[in-house]
Amino acid sequence: MRSGRAVLLAGAILMLVPAAVLAHHALAAQFDTEKTITLTGAVTKIDWSNPHVRLFIEVKDESNTVTWEVDMGSPNMQMMNGWKIDTYRRGDLVRVEAYPARNGSHLGYGRKVTALRE
Repeated sequence: MRSGRAVLLAGAILMLVPAAVLAHHALAAQFDTEKTITLTGAVTKIDWSNPHVRLFIEVKDESNTVTWEVDMGSPNMQMMNGWKIDTYRRGDLVRVEAYPARNGSHLGYGRKVTALRE
């Protein structure tokens, strides 16, 4: 009887594994890790919700202003790297080194964020 329960439990666990694998994707699947872009602009928003901290910045060029979303990894990882909830605030000028999204959207995976002083 116990072996039947063990087999049933093992089967249930194996059915959940594909969902867990699909839920977490490889970095290189969404971002081009062979290229690095540099974005300079003002922070418009920072979202500290799981699964990833997201930093939004307004980047200006000669003709227009574009809002970029920068994925920064998990909140725990950012805290282990020294970030606090108020490290960056709306209006702060920053320079971000990031991997660009493969689909060409205004999305990047942040490698390094540097505060700029006016």
